[in-house]
Amino acid sequence: MNNLDKQYTDLLQDILENGVTKSDRTGTGTISVFGRQIRHKMSEGFPLLTTKKMPFKTITTELLWFLRGDSDIRFLWENNCKIWDGDWEKNYKTTCSEPYTIDEVKQKVKDGNHSFHNSMFYMGQIYGKQWRSWKTYRKLPKDDYTTDYRENEPIDQIQTLISELKTNPDSRRLMVNAWNVGELDQMVLPPCHYGFQVYTRELSASERTEYKKKRDGIYRTFAPYTHQMLDNSNIPTRAISLMWNQRSVDTFLGLPFNTASYGLLLEILAKEVNMVPDELIGNLGDTHLYLNHLEQAKEQIGRELNLDERREMVTQEMFNQIYNAGDSSTLSHSEIDQWNVPTRTREPFPLPTLNQFPTYEGSRPSIESYVIGDFTLKGYQSHEKIKARLSN
Repeated sequence: MNNLDKQYTDLLQDILENGVTKSDRTGTGTISVFGRQIRHKMSEGFPLLTTKKMPFKTITTELLWFLRGDSDIRFLWENNCKIWDGDWEKNYKTTCSEPYTIDEVKQKVKDGNHSFHNSMFYMGQIYGKQWRSWKTYRKLPKDDYTTDYRENEPIDQIQTLISELKTNPDSRRLMVNAWNVGELDQMVLPPCHYGFQVYTRELSASERTEYKKKRDGIYRTFAPYTHQMLDNSNIPTRAISLMWNQRSVDTFLGLPFNTASYGLLLEILAKEVNMVPDELIGNLGDTHLYLNHLEQAKEQIGRELNLDERREMVTQEMFNQIYNAGDSSTLSHSEIDQWNVPTRTREPFPLPTLNQFPTYEGSRPSIESYVIGDFTLKGYQSHEKIKARLSN
């Protein structure tokens, strides 16, 4: 069952019906609601919307960029990921005097024919820098009246989180923060999704048995496994959930990316600590639609198909399978339902699943070793892409 697309389109409808008009920093304007939530059970499929086509490779690229602790946009350019281009270009125009367009800069970088300083490609202390390298300082007394400060080793929040999950999985401090108040002015864009928390719980023997059956492709019914038997098969003992918090939500363009990105992060964390991905939760603050996205939102919500439209979707071959003869133009809605004919113009498809991906071990933390090609989906089917302009 695909409940995710239903939640999402219901949220779009909520904003259209209840949103208040607000101005915003981009000058585009929004209609906005406040304080909403998305909840998804990972057992129901990977959280990638099907009511419009989503670029999974782009989503993966950005997340791995964060996990590398990187903020050099050239990694994104090398992998044809453009979602930060607008923020980079806006910063470039205000800080550099070179009269180049972003496409010209990209071409010069690709050709290796440029004299740009590396700092020009730096996006500041954004997500990945905070996740992997949160700066800390210690006091160094100088005299009775002044205090000097020296930078400590930065805190790797992701690696700390993984270590805590392995040693203290019931901790209530399993958190990663990107909202570093002292460095907001060093970011091309302050974080919209500003932090996340994870939560684990013990799995019952029946839950572990179901996981084993799914993993090993076992379909017959037999006596339940004991915990000891499941331990011998290296079946996870815990489930892990992730909840992210977001202050500002571009609901049409941004939220589908954020949902899939944190779903993928949850899968990666679960793999790292041998747990089962459980629930994904998004807490949404200022949840808005830009005024130039309203028609696109209505298109994605879709409308109910009338009886004639649904009748046209029933082919003669389908009709003959049950009725053998007759006129399909007399079918009722309930009769058409037996062929699973869509009821809406953008009826959700079943959610895809994430294919197995490797766990890396070595001298570097394994979380840094993933590459984009490690992550692929099985069974992703969607409606056509809906184009909309990103406001920067």
